[in-house]
Amino acid sequence: MAMVGQKLSLPFISRVRILQRSLLGKLLTLGFDLKVEAQLDAVTLEIIKNSEIEGETLNGEQMRSLVARYLGLDSASMPTTTHEIDAVVEMILSATYYYQQPVVR
Repeated sequence: MAMVGQKLSLPFISRVRILQRSLLGKLLTLGFDLKVEAQLDAVTLEIIKNSEIEGETLNGEQMRSLVARYLGLDSASMPTTTHEIDAVVEMILSATYYYQQPVVR
């Protein structure tokens, strides 16, 4: 019975993969850097969730704006941030990207 289901779903899965590749191609031609966007989303979410664990609620838009700035993305249309958010983003990004370097006191 499982083989019948697999045979029936294979054409749909193939069609979805074709459409997915087409969409990715269109995004790339529009100038979207998918790796950077994914990195922006992942780092922003990590910072927000870590702060929630510590009992802090941070503004998601401000957080995304600052992470975008740190990653070199255009953030002119994004909201301004606070010094607290600056410090949290700097700490998380340093821990993420420079974890192999010795800690300087």
